[in-house]
Amino acid sequence: MKIRILTLLSCLFCVAQLSAQQFFYGADLSYVNEMEDCGVQYRENGTARDVYDIFADHHFNLVRLRLWHTPAWYDTLNAGKRYADLADVRKAILRAKAANMKVLLDFHLSDTWADPQKQVAPAAWSGVLGNLPLLQDSLRNYITATLQHLHQDNLLPDMVQIGNETNRGILLSEAQNNAGWQLDWPRNSALFKTAIEAVRTVSAQSGKDIKIALHLAGPADTEWLVQGFWNNGVQDFDVIGMSYYWAWHQPTTIAQCGNVIAALKNKYPGKAIMVFETGYIWTTQANDAANNIISATHPDYAPASPQNQRKWLTDLSEVVQSSGGAGVIYWEPAWQSSPCFTPWGQGSHQEHATFFDFSNNVLPDGGMFWPASQSSAAPEAGLKSSVELLGARAGTRQVVLKFSDTPVPQEQVELRLFDLNGRQVASGQMPFQEQLPWQLPDVPAGAYFLQIKIGLWTSYKSLRL
Repeated sequence: MKIRILTLLSCLFCVAQLSAQQFFYGADLSYVNEMEDCGVQYRENGTARDVYDIFADHHFNLVRLRLWHTPAWYDTLNAGKRYADLADVRKAILRAKAANMKVLLDFHLSDTWADPQKQVAPAAWSGVLGNLPLLQDSLRNYITATLQHLHQDNLLPDMVQIGNETNRGILLSEAQNNAGWQLDWPRNSALFKTAIEAVRTVSAQSGKDIKIALHLAGPADTEWLVQGFWNNGVQDFDVIGMSYYWAWHQPTTIAQCGNVIAALKNKYPGKAIMVFETGYIWTTQANDAANNIISATHPDYAPASPQNQRKWLTDLSEVVQSSGGAGVIYWEPAWQSSPCFTPWGQGSHQEHATFFDFSNNVLPDGGMFWPASQSSAAPEAGLKSSVELLGARAGTRQVVLKFSDTPVPQEQVELRLFDLNGRQVASGQMPFQEQLPWQLPDVPAGAYFLQIKIGLWTSYKSLRL
């Protein structure tokens, strides 16, 4: 069986450090698994490539992934397969780690989209929404079980956000949500404290430093909302994340967004500040029948073009960084047109704002090249290629691993093989050697992820059998 190496990646995963020396260039890739199942094949210079590798090669170092509790509404769409549930997120985290990117897990705390207008609790919790202690138990158990499940396969995220764009109270009933904006601070703060405590507990038990973030929409609303959290005792968090789109948050300028970041950094010096969501269109055209959700262009970044998309991101990142911010994440740069349906139409509602053209090829001089425009976009110092896949020995069914600069070499090496759906299909354990052969199991031909674990050190590789 011939082995073709897809990527030779840097694999020493360190605890995420949100410091001035590290700036995150992020991409929300929550739609990728669904798009590929719908037939989208991503390309660069006309050649089909793994989309995670494309982003990693362009210096993206963080992947954001949304998690819904029970997205049963997917059951009536397309093939009925669910996405952004735990199984789908687990698969995506494997892909992100194999591409050497850190992971931000976005707990929506809902079965569907959560945002400033909609914060509806999972249907499974509808019977306890009026009983705060029982609701806190449900929330605690859910977050704990989710993270413990990921920990079983060394897939804990580097950062989690408690809720998505939580400008109003979270975990509301449909009736409460539809009654208009409300923010019951005693209830809201109790829920956030419970969620944060659950993350801290798993972090302590696992030995994994998981950063905790709040996420708010709009620079103009972020300061007073963070003050509300703080005044109501929600202070044990690490990151303040905000959404900033010109389309929805104008007339706030990039410079004014930077002023907000600087003010937050000054008022909460122990907290990192990031833009968790932004987006900018590269065309006003559409490639399908689904209505697109972004239309506005800023006068200084007009007309819509790949170059102006990149310029928006470059200028925003420079201001964020100079204001003391720690990163910028682009929302859904790979949500391409496909034959599949959303609840609102066939195709994508974002194909005019992704980093790919209408043939799924990387846009020349578009947003994909934004991190390379920044001086700090170089790979992190100290991350070396610590393990390589040398391929199969002639006439055998063996993978050969070559280690260098690997910690605790006296330990046992644990190997686990996962398929593209995140299912473990094989495992092994053997004493450490600088060149370590592993007899391949009899598995079907295809793409896989190999997890290599030595003590507390874990690495991932992509391979094709």
